[in-house]
Amino acid sequence: MAAHSGSKLVIFAAIAGNLLIAATKFVAAAFTGSSAMLSEGVHSLVDTGNGALLLYGLHRAAQPPDRMHPFGHGRELYFWSFIVALLVFALGAGVAFYEGIVHMLDPEPIENPLINYVVLGLCMVFEGGSWLVAFKEFRRNKGDLGYIQAVRRSKDPSVYTVLFEDSAALLGLIIAFIGISAAQYFEQPWLDGAASIGISLILGATAVFLAHESKGLLMGEPALPDVQSSILAIAQADPAVENANGVLTVHMGPEQVVAGLSLDFVDHISAAEIELCVERLEAKLKAEVPEVTAVFVKPQTSRLWRERRARIVNPQGGTAAPEKD
Repeated sequence: MAAHSGSKLVIFAAIAGNLLIAATKFVAAAFTGSSAMLSEGVHSLVDTGNGALLLYGLHRAAQPPDRMHPFGHGRELYFWSFIVALLVFALGAGVAFYEGIVHMLDPEPIENPLINYVVLGLCMVFEGGSWLVAFKEFRRNKGDLGYIQAVRRSKDPSVYTVLFEDSAALLGLIIAFIGISAAQYFEQPWLDGAASIGISLILGATAVFLAHESKGLLMGEPALPDVQSSILAIAQADPAVENANGVLTVHMGPEQVVAGLSLDFVDHISAAEIELCVERLEAKLKAEVPEVTAVFVKPQTSRLWRERRARIVNPQGGTAAPEKD
């Protein structure tokens, strides 16, 4: 819940900032006729809607399990994060590219350029504040990992989605400033349209990256190695377990992991003792690894586990090595 509280704070800050920014940009675009400023206004409006979708995703992900969704609704957040990436590409990048092409084919001089500079300065302040909130939350969550590594290993896309959107927005503001300044200085209004195309390329690259990360989460990514190690260590410590062969995990949400344990029980153990062992493991996992919301135990010899795991093809090609002998 604490992690989700941090995510909501980041999203609320982004929505508030983007609403102010969008209104300011549209007013400036109406007065000056700047293509880059209009594209930036659309970009900020799309980001505002995206923030609302992420909030909805967090709300839906928090719903308890039901008969139709026995493992909960955690992947709702992954779905809406993917929709956000599509909107950034289709609306943000698409509209910016269209506006850029139109203004390059039929360039019009920018009127009252001073208004654009004032607005760009204000927007950088608003956007910088939102970016700082997202960056602090992301840095707090990433620990000792590098930034890109932390994004790739993160199971909560809400914070890094806002961070990447805000980063793209700041880069877009810089490009808009360069384009407007160049159009005025060289008296070449088509440069304003070129800046709009540059903004669309940044948004497109951001959208592709976010969509790729969301796709992996939607398909089902395993828990982090330290979580898997903790699960295996707890299972191995139980006196009824001869060998904890391995564990298969999948994230159903940022803090919802389903685990399947392969256990080789001690010889001559009764069915009743196995049931008691499973109960002990569930209780201990719930206490020590709270993100594990469901666990399934399969009695299995170590040899059979190794044989089956050896037939699983890993993403780099070849076969996967057993998780534990």
